Amino acid sequence: MSHSKRREENQWKIRKQTQRPHGKIKSLAQYSAEYDAEHPKE
Repeated sequence: MSHSKRREENQWKIRKQTQRPHGKIKSLAQYSAEYDAEHPKE
């Protein structure tokens, strides 16, 4: 019983340490600028 608890806590720590694998969250202005660059208005 205690072994699985320890394993759970270890995996939780690993998940906490490896958050945000894709970098920081972009602002809405950055998204709109990228979208406008990729989808020019006709």
